[in-house]
Amino acid sequence: MNTHTPTFEQERLRWESGCRWVAGVDEAGCGALAGPVAAAAVIVAPESADLPLWRKVRDSKLLTPAQRTALAPQIQAAALAWAVVLVAAAQIDSAGIAAATRQAMQAAIAELSPQPRFLLIDWVRLPLVSIPQFSCAKADRSMVSVAAASVLAKVTRDAHMVALDSQFPAYGFARHKGYGAPAHLTALAHCGPCPQHRYSFAPIAQAATLFPQAGLA
Repeated sequence: MNTHTPTFEQERLRWESGCRWVAGVDEAGCGALAGPVAAAAVIVAPESADLPLWRKVRDSKLLTPAQRTALAPQIQAAALAWAVVLVAAAQIDSAGIAAATRQAMQAAIAELSPQPRFLLIDWVRLPLVSIPQFSCAKADRSMVSVAAASVLAKVTRDAHMVALDSQFPAYGFARHKGYGAPAHLTALAHCGPCPQHRYSFAPIAQAATLFPQAGLA
């Protein structure tokens, strides 16, 4: 059995108990040094669970960029409801990455219509959300709706980083999407950080000390 193939087992437990609107929730970009954190929420209607599409969905990290890009619009078309929210680097610095991630997730859930009656979440817990929820590690590898959310969050954030690359071409955001790749760290050493970097993260804080005017433009 391929343990990386998600199923609707957790969703069906809730559907069979009378809870039709179950949302999967996941994030992308928590560990990046630049750019926003993204969160997505996806509701799959019980009657559409047998669509062939859902058998193709995986944790976004297990898919190629081309596969993710192809799947994202199909997920959006087949889902009963979906939403993606970005929380900017400045808010991450202000609130902290954990709080900013929860904010993004909460905002994505709030945008869903219909509103979910149960949440399946990858790792994060949302104590300020009154909707019943189940959170566990690697939910994006075992639950279809969470895997679908991971794809939408990743594709949306990646597109945002590609757009930022044209504004800040020195850093190579289009290639590494703001993560701590060697080329990114080299660019930081030569140019210092820009306004899209997360100054609360140690590598950026260290680079900023060498470029006191960085990030002000």
